[in-house]
Amino acid sequence: MGTSSFPTSRTLDPDAISKIMASRYVTVIGILGDPESGKTACLASLYLLVSNAELAGWKFADSKSLMAFEEIARGAREWDAGNPPEQMTVHTELSDDRRPGFLHMRLVRNSDGRLVDLALPDLPGEWTTELVGTSRTDRFEFLKAAEVIWVVLDGRALENKERRQGVISRVGQLAGRLSKLLGEVPKLLLVITHRDAGEPSAAVVARLQAELAKRHVTATVVPVAPFSDDDEQVTPGFGLDELIGATTTSDLPPVTFWLPSDPVRGVRSYIGYRRDR
Repeated sequence: MGTSSFPTSRTLDPDAISKIMASRYVTVIGILGDPESGKTACLASLYLLVSNAELAGWKFADSKSLMAFEEIARGAREWDAGNPPEQMTVHTELSDDRRPGFLHMRLVRNSDGRLVDLALPDLPGEWTTELVGTSRTDRFEFLKAAEVIWVVLDGRALENKERRQGVISRVGQLAGRLSKLLGEVPKLLLVITHRDAGEPSAAVVARLQAELAKRHVTATVVPVAPFSDDDEQVTPGFGLDELIGATTTSDLPPVTFWLPSDPVRGVRSYIGYRRDR
């Protein structure tokens, strides 16, 4: 009789993700963003929602990195009402400065029972800073396998008049780097955190879209609040269900694999198929 073991306490390296991909379909997600933008907070909040069966529309099925999720969510678990910890999540540090570390999560969609495996990289914000500033791309080869890229932005910085233009310009620069690295940028989601501090204004969203359009890139804006300082108005985890929905929904129109046709007596369609073409 075989024995099972607890999932690893560390993030998974690309080789481990490749082994999972050899046995099932895995949606690889790129998660980029400057330090303190809220990348790890999104992952921690997503895990807490799923572990408490509160991610609307989804149920937890499996994880190959369960203890790694527990590690990044440790601060939030110690949060008492009215007495939040000094730091909700730990700053991401990797044992290998050249290879990303991945978190794995398998979800079941309630509406149709579809199983979805997600490979979620937990990257230091400094990697994104260097990608924009120095065009260092060697650590981002995994993005070539990504179906979706989250660009996580601090919503407070976007609403700050002194910081706003800098953030918007960097989004455009990042899109340019991605275009050069990937050729064609996959589905891009602008994940704007700190929704509890206010909803992104239409003017700011328009400026972000205009900046991306200069690089011939489009994106969907998804406001989220991984944690909330005003949970009466915006609950912790706000928007993460929409983020997962947008991540796992294809933008491609449905295709009819085999066009229907009525049989005609005396016509040998199968034999004539190649000749007709």
